[in-house]
Amino acid sequence: MLKFIRPELAQLVAYAPHPEGASAPDTLPDFAPVATLDQLNANESPYDLPLVLKQKLAWAYQQELATNRYPDSGHAALKQAIADYVRQSSGAAITAEQISVGNGSDELIRSLLIATCLGGQGAILVADPTFVMYRILAETLGIPVVAVGRSETTFAMDLTAAQSALVQTQAPPIRVVFVVHPNSPTANLLTEAEITWLRQLPEHILVVIDEAYFEFSQHTLVSELAQHPNWVILRTFSKALRLASHRVGYAIAAAPLTVILEKVRLPYNLPAASQAAALVALQHREQLLSVIPSMLTARSQILATLAHHPQLQVWPSAANFVYLRLRPEALVSQTSADGALARLTELLKRQGTLVRQISGGLRVTIGTPEENQRFLERLAIALAHL
Repeated sequence: MLKFIRPELAQLVAYAPHPEGASAPDTLPDFAPVATLDQLNANESPYDLPLVLKQKLAWAYQQELATNRYPDSGHAALKQAIADYVRQSSGAAITAEQISVGNGSDELIRSLLIATCLGGQGAILVADPTFVMYRILAETLGIPVVAVGRSETTFAMDLTAAQSALVQTQAPPIRVVFVVHPNSPTANLLTEAEITWLRQLPEHILVVIDEAYFEFSQHTLVSELAQHPNWVILRTFSKALRLASHRVGYAIAAAPLTVILEKVRLPYNLPAASQAAALVALQHREQLLSVIPSMLTARSQILATLAHHPQLQVWPSAANFVYLRLRPEALVSQTSADGALARLTELLKRQGTLVRQISGGLRVTIGTPEENQRFLERLAIALAHL
């Protein structure tokens, strides 16, 4: 134990983008080796940037980006381009002063936590299962996390428990509520009841609405920001805009809140190459987003196929992934649900498809048509070996 490290950090588990989950048994069938793995486990876009856009970025790197100079710390051009995109896609009167840019949404989450809860000033509220980085980032900062449950049938938040938690948690009080619209890993949108509850939260509680999958759901609460100065909406370039490797996220909020985020974030937090890539993506967004209708069609087809498997329980999805669980009757006697899921995950991996075992189920990203077809074929084989 390093004696100069905060002792509570020893109990934390670092975020693992590709966790192994429960141990799978050794008695698994062998499959023919695969040259490459279909990566349906991280909610990334299955499509790379088109070559012509990569060439445009390469030209910018050669001709415009001075590697001996720091990047634009104020992100002026990028903020304006993001504001234009948000305004065009939502109809809301958003300005560049309402945009803050982060090294991925994770940095923005951390900045919000520092600005609101650090030093024993507050706790956060989440509804599990949800995006794990809210909890991880809070715990690394020594910020208490209050968790409530979700319906096992719809994954809607337990609003009665959430409201009770706001009243009963006082040392420190809850200062931030995190929700995802649609949620990860369960892919469900916020319900009208949940949105109504968020609207009535007092202004001393910050409401963080994560819209990482907006381009797939086409549901947004941006138009309500003007009525709720305590709301902030998070988005990312890592999904529909195909820039996961560049780590670009952004927050949309009232200008006074973005001023605070600018104070908290590190200087030069977004490399010049990432800023250039985000600008190119926005300039060519119609081309990049043109694949979404076909992905949504594929999502519907995958859900319809999965629904015919008697061993599986599946739910509607408003994101670029689907979520499924094994029905209890599908489990072999003496086999736990986690053990069966680990076996299923490993069987898929050995055939060449990676999926994410999480929160008692499997989360599967929508891939290319070829990847989707292979997943369905491999899943049928894997289910037969449970």
